[in-house]
Amino acid sequence: MSKTNPTRKKEKKKINKEDIYEVIIFLVIIFTLTFGTFAVLRIGLDTKLPMVVVISDSMEPTIYRGDLLFLFGKDPVDIQNGSGQGDPVGDIIVFDASWSYSGEPIVHRVIDKRSTVVNGEPIWEFQTQGDNVITNPIPDPGWVSEENIYGVVIGKVPKIGFVKIWLARSGATIPLIVGLSLILIISIAWDLTHPEEEEQDKKKKSKKRKDKQLPESESGNNDSSVNLGI
Repeated sequence: MSKTNPTRKKEKKKINKEDIYEVIIFLVIIFTLTFGTFAVLRIGLDTKLPMVVVISDSMEPTIYRGDLLFLFGKDPVDIQNGSGQGDPVGDIIVFDASWSYSGEPIVHRVIDKRSTVVNGEPIWEFQTQGDNVITNPIPDPGWVSEENIYGVVIGKVPKIGFVKIWLARSGATIPLIVGLSLILIISIAWDLTHPEEEEQDKKKKSKKRKDKQLPESESGNNDSSVNLGI
């Protein structure tokens, strides 16, 4: 009757423990890169919404559908207004609009601003309009309160937001996340339950690297020898 090798058993436990540590570190890195980057942008750009994807053509030709915008939380007093549609002097702002039924933030240019008092407190309000003269021939209805502004557009990455638009409209976001999560879980579970196979793969790769590094005279390749004619 064969007995279990205690040394092999200890080695297997050790490998499993190391794998668990690697998985934990990997997940921490992914979490930090995903949420940490967004948190850093929120603090650095002074806005709770540092990035937004444009989903309409109301700001063409200045900003196109699918562009990824970067926002900065500018003081309402310093937000500049233009004189009308297409005036480049007016800041482009992202805001929640009471007159919009899309449920998404609006990206339009400021064409006028005013200071008013609400509940005894002085606030700034802004009139906006899209640059697209076809879809937005007149100013937006109503004024936008400074409390509803996320920030001023300070930069953009063209078209990269189409991935987000497609995922949102196709309903593929949740299935994609679930699918990738299942693949990751299965891969981790396999590595943890088959440490000996992973170790063998590492040894094979290490051996191949050593064989490639050996000079031809030591690798046993006789074709590289020179016939001196003696």
